[in-house]
This record gives sequence, C-alpha cells and structure tokens, in this order.
Amino acid sequence: MPYRRLPNTDAARIRAMRIALEKGRDVPPINMAYSPKIIVRLQKFLPLFENMISLQRQSFASQTVKSKEYLEIVRKARLYLTHFIKVMNMAVCRGDLPVETRAFYGLATNESIIPSLNTENELISWGKRIIEGEEYRLRKGGSPITNPTIAVVKVRYQNFLDAWNFQKTLVRRTLEYTEKNCMMRKEADEIITQIWNEVETTHNSLPEEKRMAESENYGIVYFYRKNELNRSVASSDAQSTIWP
Repeated sequence: MPYRRLPNTDAARIRAMRIALEKGRDVPPINMAYSPKIIVRLQKFLPLFENMISLQRQSFASQTVKSKEYLEIVRKARLYLTHFIKVMNMAVCRGDLPVETRAFYGLATNESIIPSLNTENELISWGKRIIEGEEYRLRKGGSPITNPTIAVVKVRYQNFLDAWNFQKTLVRRTLEYTEKNCMMRKEADEIITQIWNEVETTHNSLPEEKRMAESENYGIVYFYRKNELNRSVASSDAQSTIWP
C-alpha cells in the first residue's frame, strides 16, 4: 500500500501548504476535506513562514558575499602588522633602534620573532599592542618607523575591526533567522500533518485509487515501496500486452 511522506525541505513545505490553501479557497466550506479553522491558521502562518525563509536566505547570501571581502581585509591587516614588526626588528638588528624598543609592543627584547597573528583574537590583541606601543614610543621622543608607518597600519587595523564587527552582526542575524525557522518548521509540519490527517479521514470511504487521487489534490504526496512499484509496473505491462 502506498504511503505518504511529509515534506522534508522548506520548498516542499511551502508547496504543500500553498496547495492546501488554494484548495481551501476554491472549494465551498461544506465540501472541504479539512476544517475551516485550519484554513484560518494556514492563512496567517504561510506568509510569515515564507518571509522568514526569504530573510534567512538573503542573510546567508549577504554573509557569503561579505565573507570574501572580509578575508581580504583580514589578510591586509595581518600583512601590514607583520611588515611593521619586521621593519622594527631590522632597525634593531642594524643598531638604528635599541633592543628595548621591542618592549614597547609587548615583545621579548632578546628575540626578533613575529608573534602569531593567525586568529582574529590574536590579530585584535597584537594590533592593539603594536599601535598603542608605537604611539607611546613616539610620544616619548622615539623616531618613527616607516614603510609602513603606524598611521597606515592603524588604518588597516581599524578597517579590520569594522569588518569584524559587521561580519559578527551578519553571522548573528543569520543564526537568529535559522533558529526562528527551526521553530517555524515544527509548526509547519504540525499544520501539514493535521491537514493531511483530516483529508485522508474525509476520503477514507472511497476506493483506494480515488481516495489517493482526491487526497493528492490537497497536496498529499504518496510513494510506492520498491516491491509495490515493481508489482504495479508488472501489472501495467500485463494489461497492455495484446494477446493473439
């Protein structure tokens, strides 16, 4: 016996509810296969669900596009900070700056290593140290490091911070839409199940083929199991065979 299968995608859920709603609008209430109370609920719920799905898709698409721009901004900020530290270390190696210069940035005075800037948190932390350290050193009368200057580094760092905050907002918004959609999907499944149950109950006294046809008009989707499908095909082939 064929079995029904509830929609498992948002598009399929929307399609099932649209079919049921259109049927509810076309058929007189006395001939409806499901209760008018559900039609009222469906009319209120379906536009909200469609809108929320649309908002989630738009938010995710925007997040994806902005992610590419964001990664480039992160790369530039990391590059300028790295170059600034390298230039400072080369000046120390040449003797143009004293080894104590490194202490202004929170770096070990006896090492010329570049701190890890792989993560966003590391980039935020070290960027702040480097910029504040250089500005303080300059106020103390130190000669400025150039190519890049701290002003240029600061611009790249601020661009990164702005992009990082914006990206967090996009991610948070997408997550909020996803969570809301998760809750709304449960309600959509509940509404569809209730409609399909009532439709099948209404058509229960009809012969199987007619019952299925009438129920499918309300959006119910039936599937044959593999063995049933094979039998159905075999039966159809047998009926179409012309005997001499």
